[in-house]
Amino acid sequence: MQSRLFDLFGTAVPSYFALLVTGFLLATALGALWARRIGQNPDTIVDLGLAMLVWGVVGARLLHVLADGFFWDYVHLCTDPAQVSWKISEAECAAVSEPDALSALFGEQAQALGRWDEVADTCRPVARDCWAWARFWAGGLTFYGGLLLALPLGYRLLVREHFPVRRALDMGGLVIPVGLAFGRMGCVLGGCCFGRPLAGALGLSFPPGSPASLLQAATGLLPHAHVRSLPVHPTQLYEAYGSLALAFYLYFRLHGRKRYDGQVFLAFLGGYAALRFALEFARADDRGGLWALSTSQWIGLLLAPVAVALHRAWSAERPARA
Repeated sequence: MQSRLFDLFGTAVPSYFALLVTGFLLATALGALWARRIGQNPDTIVDLGLAMLVWGVVGARLLHVLADGFFWDYVHLCTDPAQVSWKISEAECAAVSEPDALSALFGEQAQALGRWDEVADTCRPVARDCWAWARFWAGGLTFYGGLLLALPLGYRLLVREHFPVRRALDMGGLVIPVGLAFGRMGCVLGGCCFGRPLAGALGLSFPPGSPASLLQAATGLLPHAHVRSLPVHPTQLYEAYGSLALAFYLYFRLHGRKRYDGQVFLAFLGGYAALRFALEFARADDRGGLWALSTSQWIGLLLAPVAVALHRAWSAERPARA
C-alpha cells in the first residue's frame, strides 16, 4: 500500500486522488480526440471533462458522506474524536511508542509489523476536525454519486454548446470505464475498497494499520491492527480489469454496430451495474446500504428500469451515427 505517490510544494498528494485525476484527464483526452474525429468542437469535450471532474467529485463525496456508513464518524470528528470507529485502543498504541516495547508485547509477531513510523501513524491522536467530510482528496468518493450529479449538469453544458447530447453520452460510455480503472488502481495503493478474506494465490495482504487490518482486528480476525491483514479478495483489481474489459467491448464490438445514439452509454450503465452488483458481495469495507445490499447495488437496481425505458424509446427513433 502506498498512500501517497509524491509531494507537491511540500504537500503529500494521495495516490488515490492522483490516479483518479489521471483517469479523468485520460478520459477527457480520448473524448476530445473522438470529437475531432466526428467533426465536432473538441474544446466542448475539454470543458465537459473539467465540469465532470468538479461536479463528479462533489457528488461522489456527498454520497460517500451520507450513505457509505461513515456519516457518524464525520460527526464525531467534529464533536468527540474519541468515538470515531477507526480509533485504535490506547493499550495497543502505547506498545508502538518504541520498537523494544512492541517486541516485548508481541514477541515474534513484531517482525511482521514493518516500519515503526508507519505503525505509529495509526496511533496518532485523532484531532477534532469539523471539515473532514469535505477533504475529498484524502479518499472517500462514491462513483454513482458523481455520475448522478454530473449527468444533468453535463447535459446543460452540451445543450448550451449545441453539441449532440446522445453522441456525447456514447463517448462517455467509452471513456468513463477507462477512468474508473485508474481510480480503482488508486484504491489498491490507498488500501480502500478491499475485499473479504481469501486464501490462495490471488489474495492481497495490506500493511499494518491499513483499513483492512483495522477491520479484521475489530471483527476478531486479527489479534490487533498492528500486523499485516489477512489476504483478501483484490476487489479493486477485479473492478479495474472488469471496467477495461467493458470499455474494450463497447468500443470494438458495440460502437460500430449501435442502432441509435445513446446505445453505448446505456450498455455501459447496464454492464457496469452488473459488474458492480456482483463485486459488492466480495467487498468487506463499509459501504452503507439496506437489507443486505450496498448503496451502490441499490442505485444500480434503480437505474436498470431507467436504462430499459430509454432503450425502448431511443431505439424507436432514427438510426445512429458513428
